Amino acid sequence: MLQYVSNKGGSPPVDFETAILDGYAPDGGLYVPSQMPKVSKEQLAAWKDLSFVELAFEILSLFIDRSIISETELKQLLQDAYAPFEKEEVIPLHRLSSKKDTYVMELFYGPTLSFKDVGLAFLVNLVNFFLQRKNERLTLMVATTGDTGPATAYFTAGKSNLDAWVLYPKGLITEEQERQMTTLPHSNIHPVGVSNCPDGGDDLDVIISSYYADARFKEKLKLSSVNSINWGRIMMQTVHYFYGYFQMTDTIGERVHMAVPSGGFGNLCAGALAREMGLPITTLIAANNKNACLHRIFSKGFFSKEAIHATASSAIDILIPINFWRYLYFACGRKPELIKKHWDEFEQTGNTRFDDQTFKNYAEGFRSHSASDEETYKTIRQIYEAEGYLLDPHAAVAVSALETFRSELGDGKMICLATAHPAKFPDIVKAVLKKHNLPEQATHTSIEKAKKAQEKMYHFEHVDAKEALYQTMETHWDQIRKKQP
Repeated sequence: MLQYVSNKGGSPPVDFETAILDGYAPDGGLYVPSQMPKVSKEQLAAWKDLSFVELAFEILSLFIDRSIISETELKQLLQDAYAPFEKEEVIPLHRLSSKKDTYVMELFYGPTLSFKDVGLAFLVNLVNFFLQRKNERLTLMVATTGDTGPATAYFTAGKSNLDAWVLYPKGLITEEQERQMTTLPHSNIHPVGVSNCPDGGDDLDVIISSYYADARFKEKLKLSSVNSINWGRIMMQTVHYFYGYFQMTDTIGERVHMAVPSGGFGNLCAGALAREMGLPITTLIAANNKNACLHRIFSKGFFSKEAIHATASSAIDILIPINFWRYLYFACGRKPELIKKHWDEFEQTGNTRFDDQTFKNYAEGFRSHSASDEETYKTIRQIYEAEGYLLDPHAAVAVSALETFRSELGDGKMICLATAHPAKFPDIVKAVLKKHNLPEQATHTSIEKAKKAQEKMYHFEHVDAKEALYQTMETHWDQIRKKQP
């Protein structure tokens, strides 16, 4: 049976179900498979014409033992997860006519219009499946900079065995993203707006981490997470890299370069692990905005926390790309002592530098770029004026990064990952295109509906949030328990 271990090395191996339900490993590390499944060229060729759901079944079966989830159960979970998506193919690819061999992977056709739907549609259903089987209840806690929160809330809403507390930095995400959380009427969804966060969404991660470190509170409320710290998110996100590669190539082995807007490194970590499994992606481009946390890692060899900048691509306004530690575990030969050394040093000092060999190992096959808002706006405008296709700010960061390296990369198909629908950023679209009325591509019926719905939420100041939310959550849990027979 494939087991899961902490990348810090301080926790015993566990099975797949335990890794999913726990989220973090007990030593504070991230769960990783004890060995990464390898996929042969023959297997890749056999998978090439599968639908997204069929492909997901094949890939996830490499990570999930049949004694944990049967073939029939896994197929049903996947079918249920992707039934609400707008497009039959789940993730269509759009060819940019103004750029040579360049395609946009449209990851925003889920219910909340972002790529987070792709991972969370499956993961939340999976968590609830395990809980129903065990007759247990969990409290999900996630921090969001715009997209994880709405997706978590949507897929958790009405689930019998789950509560979701979704923390977001109030004023640092769009009103459209906020309303996707606050207008859900379900009693098990609890949006929490936190004002005046000095470090944006990273401040909320600190609050959540402190709750996990409180053994009594964690055990009482059965805390877990479906943030990208959860292995299930990373595992599921490997699928769209395989799917995109297959859609763009005629034969296995063709050169393909992928540019990914990234802050926390969860999506990009999935791409790196897909390549580790055997998918022949030639180059992965870490497309950062001005916050440049990943650009420092991949261009200069150090992991540091700097002052945060609010940007147009707000979902990647992140200072601490936590999933880099998960990728580093595989890139540097599965050495938990190396991960723990650098992770601890970063947490103590806010900075850690990698030696030349470690840097060489993890940077191989990667490029990185830090795009300014000006670059982002220019890219949106150029693509729209050239061909009438509208990028959201995050996709524009990816296209901008790709253009930086186009001549260096040479031949090969270019795929940019579009991680959110433009309708989530109407003010930016209006400003960039200098239009009073939004083009049709920048609207969506679900966004318009949310504008008219009643909101419900908790609201705290950052200085008070940790203690006040702690008490609020505990009181709510006690009330739930009193109602149960």
